[in-house]
Amino acid sequence: MLGRKRSPLDWTDLVWLLFILGLAILPPVHEIHKQLILLGFGVFQFLEGFLITRMPDRGRTYAVLIKIALATLLLDHTGEIGINSSYYPIYFLPVITAAIYFGPLGTLLWTALASLGYCSYLIPALQEYELGREGATILAIRILFFFLAGILVNRFVLENRRQVQRYQALSETLEETNRQLRRAEADARRSERLAALGQMSAGLAHEIRNPLGVIKGSAEMLAQKLQDAQPLASELAGYISSEVNRLNALVARFLDFARPTNLELRPQHIPEIVDRALKSVRDQMPGASVRVERHYAPDPPEILADEQLCERVFVNLIQNAYQAMESQVSEPEGVLDVSITPESSNNQDGVGIIIQDSGPGVPPESKEQIFNPFFTSKKDGVGLGLAIVAKIVDDHRGWIRLENDSLPGARFHVFFPRAQQ
Repeated sequence: MLGRKRSPLDWTDLVWLLFILGLAILPPVHEIHKQLILLGFGVFQFLEGFLITRMPDRGRTYAVLIKIALATLLLDHTGEIGINSSYYPIYFLPVITAAIYFGPLGTLLWTALASLGYCSYLIPALQEYELGREGATILAIRILFFFLAGILVNRFVLENRRQVQRYQALSETLEETNRQLRRAEADARRSERLAALGQMSAGLAHEIRNPLGVIKGSAEMLAQKLQDAQPLASELAGYISSEVNRLNALVARFLDFARPTNLELRPQHIPEIVDRALKSVRDQMPGASVRVERHYAPDPPEILADEQLCERVFVNLIQNAYQAMESQVSEPEGVLDVSITPESSNNQDGVGIIIQDSGPGVPPESKEQIFNPFFTSKKDGVGLGLAIVAKIVDDHRGWIRLENDSLPGARFHVFFPRAQQ
């Protein structure tokens, strides 16, 4: 979004120009050195921001030094005796600049240096004049006011910085809260969809299962009777029976998705469950060219989980990762990175499990729907695997996310809360 274009001169620049102009028209007006020094002040004030930007470490030091030098030169050309010059308040400029850029100690040191620059004119003055008690008092008062101005401005600047940091921290907290709220809303919408689809799937599955049983029984009886007399008809009846078995398996998955989950919760060590899931998938796909890299934190906290359902979550995720990497023929070997670390989410301690594969990843247009029921990118898929995984994780009061990452492949992040002692 386009912001408003900044004008070449803002009101502070105009005030600064008026200040320089006011000093320039005050006596001595025809002192060319005074006018050049004031011009130098004006030019440097406009270039100061550029200097700080180009040299963030040393630029602030140079800015204060240059202003002390210009102030010292100005006093030399605005009075018969420099220390008696009416322009001595020009030293407030480097003092205030130091108070803005540095901390309390730095402000005191730079104010002391500016005071030494002012007092340097006392040396030639004492060669012709005597410093009386009244003169010493005036000099001390002026120097003390330098320190007073520096301390007051520095205190205001530090308090302003603290307020800015406070507001920044509050803004970051609000931003994180908004992100969590958006995630919670997305999880709630997904749970509502899952509940509605679950009820529909349960009713539909029960209605389908009964006629499927009749069809399967009839096909098997028909195949037995026609086995010798009509081999072709017997073979077709066998096809009917095998397709009914496939539909029965599909109906069983519908019921798994629809029925309430009965959790047998016990304290579990998540690395053991993940290792069993890795072994199970390796046994199912022994020819897969996949290298598994484990990154387990020592002694992660136990989680309160149903062992079988929890293992099913990771078997599904790891199996999907294997299949994705196997489909990538350009890579001779896939890499599956599994990490387990203690984490905190929504002020709740637990364990985070990240499963990252080196496959082709998930298309951006599919990332928002990947946990929705009946959404799949596989030719023979049903689209219930990740939906059931998300349901199991939700029932454990955890969460699962497909995270965006600069690395190739898909990165699934699962969180389970720790078991209460």
